[in-house]
Amino acid sequence: MYKKEIEEQLKELQHKLSNLKSNIPNDDVIRINPLIKELEENAVKLKTELYSKLTPTERVQLARHPKRPTTLDYIKYLIKDFIQFHGDRRHLNDHAIIGGVGIFEGIPVTVIGHQKGRGTKDNIKRNFGSAHPEGYRKALRLMKQAEKFNRPILLFIDTPAAYPGIGAEERGQAEAIAFNIYEMFTLKTQMISIITGEGGSGGALGLGIADRVFMLTNTFYSVIPPEGCASILWKDARRSDEAAKALKIDPEIILQFGVIDDIIDEPQCGAHEDHENAANQIRKKLLVTLEELFQYSIEDLLEQRYNKYRKIGQFREN
Repeated sequence: MYKKEIEEQLKELQHKLSNLKSNIPNDDVIRINPLIKELEENAVKLKTELYSKLTPTERVQLARHPKRPTTLDYIKYLIKDFIQFHGDRRHLNDHAIIGGVGIFEGIPVTVIGHQKGRGTKDNIKRNFGSAHPEGYRKALRLMKQAEKFNRPILLFIDTPAAYPGIGAEERGQAEAIAFNIYEMFTLKTQMISIITGEGGSGGALGLGIADRVFMLTNTFYSVIPPEGCASILWKDARRSDEAAKALKIDPEIILQFGVIDDIIDEPQCGAHEDHENAANQIRKKLLVTLEELFQYSIEDLLEQRYNKYRKIGQFREN
């Protein structure tokens, strides 16, 4: 885990300090308050250091933090007058992907994202963020609608992977993701994709083709989660630490490879600690990026989008 025990101890210490501060006798306030303030500052420094030295495995666990903001959380802070749409017009409504229209800083936009649940009941309803083919077909339906009405598309990615169950495969899981990827290359509108938690496999790619792709600091983007990789390569999920390092899933490395365009800073101790601050960081990046994308013609955007992905994984033979 991401030093979870230390994190819990720090929370307990801060709670005790708060209680102590509120129960100081008036005669001792001047003498004791400076000591409490020093302890509080030391706790903050320790917590900052904790989050600045995450291993790849700890970053994976932080990306899965149960209190991490979801797509609906970001919509609450970023999008006004949001109207959610449902269903793929073929089979059913997949709750693991949500989407709709709203206003971002005065700009009409379409917002689509993976949606995990809060608590067991909601997570079961949303399949823990693992979408069925209906989710990806719903997403594409909304993307085509955005293209028709010239609305920019904002995509939020947070999924361990697309759902691999028999029913999903029978209804064309791989085809749905592949068709999304194919169509997203030629959608005639501005597209921005942000990995806000887990960026797992084809489940992420089904919402991951865009003019600009960003990752939050404590997220990962990988062809497979570390546990799955370890299980396949070594038949031992306990070697996930080793797999996480080998997969090179950290945002800094992925940025160097040119797979993403930039990293969005999270609040000092993680997005789960301050949802509003995390949303504001995303707001700043979206505003700058949309302003940049609006400068290009649609033809130039499509050409840039195509070339962006053609460059990923280039190599030369000696």
